[in-house]
Amino acid sequence: MVRHGLLGEFLRARRAVTTPAQVGLVDVGPRRTPGLRREEVAVLAGVSTDYYIRLEQGRERHPSDQVIGALAGAFALGADATAYLYALAHTDARADHGPRTPADAMAQVSPPLLRLMHAWHGTPAFVMNRRMEVLAINSPAVAFYRQGLHVDLEAGDNMLRTIFLNPAAQEFYRDWEPTVHGRVAHLRATVGTDLDDPRLTELVEELCDESGEFRRVWARYDVQAESSHTRSFRHDLVGELTVDCDLFSAVGAPDQQLVTVQAAPESHSAEALNELCRGACAGK
Repeated sequence: MVRHGLLGEFLRARRAVTTPAQVGLVDVGPRRTPGLRREEVAVLAGVSTDYYIRLEQGRERHPSDQVIGALAGAFALGADATAYLYALAHTDARADHGPRTPADAMAQVSPPLLRLMHAWHGTPAFVMNRRMEVLAINSPAVAFYRQGLHVDLEAGDNMLRTIFLNPAAQEFYRDWEPTVHGRVAHLRATVGTDLDDPRLTELVEELCDESGEFRRVWARYDVQAESSHTRSFRHDLVGELTVDCDLFSAVGAPDQQLVTVQAAPESHSAEALNELCRGACAGK
């Protein structure tokens, strides 16, 4: 991944996936390609069509903050995507989180997150970093993913590789499209425009080479951090279940998150999770 040209890539990608209805335009007549026309984006952003074309083509690389704000409004971007767009426009600056911690310094798991993970004996939980590498995982989480993905997750495994390069994943994740779009958008939001991490570069290049699904979703430039979301799974041992996946951060460890998997009390999914957790604890 190279920094030059990313602003134009982002604009082209967002124009291709944004529909007229999403930005309040009336669509009249058939379109040769989906998405917005360049002149429509230019009108919405209050710039000339020629200027917008130069932005997409990388011939204009220093738009003002006013123009960037107008483009964010034109595409109806959320807060995370808007911050990402500003960061792309100011390539010498980091995203809102400031300078990144070197990758080698992130091996130490945040003690507060680790304590919380171990405290949830009956809840699948794991700690991951911004590249979605597993840093620590409890036995209920190992059991949860073992029967669905047919792998024993451990520290060092990458959740994106597990999703996109595992043939069992599409059967395990019942809501496949929301899952893959959410995971990739979360990656873009957490890493921002930091392209100086060789392990991140290696991960993205590997997934683009080996997974057409990842390549398709990555090219959309969706940017949205996840904090809590509901997901449905088809589990080999306990059948279908719907759970809430929550992400927690700790002060002092902004690049690490604790992920928990929980279900509504007294539901079938809660009973299924309890069965898995009892088995995991008994197998210790």
